[in-house]
Amino acid sequence: MPRSPLPPREGISATRLRAPGGHETHALAGAPVPGSVDEMLAVLVPDSTPEARAALVADGRLCTAEAGPARLEDPVIPGAFYWFHRPVPPEPRVPFEIGIVDEDEDLLVVDKPHFLASTPNGRFVRECAVTRLRVDRREPDLVAIHRLDRVTAGLLVLSRRPESRGRYQRLFQDRKVTKTYRALAVLPPGFDPDSLPGERRTRLEKTAGDRQVREVPGEPNAHTRIRLTAVHEVPAGGQAPTASGTGEGGVSIGEFELQPVTGKTHQLRVHMHALGLPILGDPVYPVDDNPDPYDFSSPLQLLASALAFTDPLTGQQRRFATGLRLDAAAAWAQLGG
Repeated sequence: MPRSPLPPREGISATRLRAPGGHETHALAGAPVPGSVDEMLAVLVPDSTPEARAALVADGRLCTAEAGPARLEDPVIPGAFYWFHRPVPPEPRVPFEIGIVDEDEDLLVVDKPHFLASTPNGRFVRECAVTRLRVDRREPDLVAIHRLDRVTAGLLVLSRRPESRGRYQRLFQDRKVTKTYRALAVLPPGFDPDSLPGERRTRLEKTAGDRQVREVPGEPNAHTRIRLTAVHEVPAGGQAPTASGTGEGGVSIGEFELQPVTGKTHQLRVHMHALGLPILGDPVYPVDDNPDPYDFSSPLQLLASALAFTDPLTGQQRRFATGLRLDAAAAWAQLGG
C-alpha cells in the first residue's frame, strides 16, 4: 500500500480513494474508468459539490503517489490511489486529558480517558487520541497500533515510526500481547466468590445495525480469564468503601481482573453481563440506553490497566501499567447510588 504523499493536516490524515480499473485486484477493478478526475470525485464522493471539488484540488491538495498533484480536468489513472483532505467541522471537546505513561524512539504509551475515541471514527475526528496527540506533540506519524473502545479508559499504544510500525502491529494481530483490564460490577445478594468461573469461552456475534453483541450457540470465538480481586462495601449514599459491611441500603461492588485471550468487540462487557455481573456504567448492556456521546456523567467502569509483550526489536520483556484507578464509591454515586 503506497504511503500518502499528503501529510496530516491539523492531525487528521488525508482521505484515500482508489480509482476504478487497473491491473491489480481491488473492489473497483472491473468498474468503468471515469473520463476525468472531476467525474471520478462526483461518483466516489457523491455528497461533493462542484465548488467543493474545486476546493479539493486547490494548492495541490489532491494528489496521487504516481503523478503528484492532480487537476479536475486530468484523466484518471486506472487503479491509482488518490489522496485529499476532507473539510472537518469543529467538534465539542471531550473535557478530559491524555496522560503519558512511557515513550521511546518507536512507541508512545498513553492513558486514554473515558469518552475519548482512540482513532478518527464517524463523528469523532478531531476529538480522538490520535489527532490530539499528533497536534499537541507535533508528531504527524503517530498511529494507534491496537483498538481501545471510546468508553473504556486506560493504556493505548501508538507507533511513532513507520519503519518499525508493522512489527509492533503484528504483536497485537498475533495475540502476543498480554492485556489486563480492571472492572467494577455490583455483586448480587448472597454472591459466592467460589461460584465465579475462572474463564468464559463462548461464541459472540453481532447483527448489522445492532449495537449489542450477543452470545450465541456454536464454536467459541471469544475467551476471557476472570478473577475477583476485591470487594468494596459502599454504604447508602455512596460514601467511602468500608470493611464493616454495607449497612442498610448499601451495596457490594466487586473489582475484577479480566484478561481477554481473544479480542472480539465488546467481549469483556458481554462476558461480564452473561455472568450476571454487568460492568458499572455500561450504557449498552444489559439494556441499550442509546447513550448521548456527550453525556460524561457515568463512565464505564472498565480500565485497560496493564500490557506486556516481548519487544520485537530488542527481545526485552516490556510491561506498562496505567496511572488511572477505578473508584467504587464514586462510580456508585455517579449512578445515583
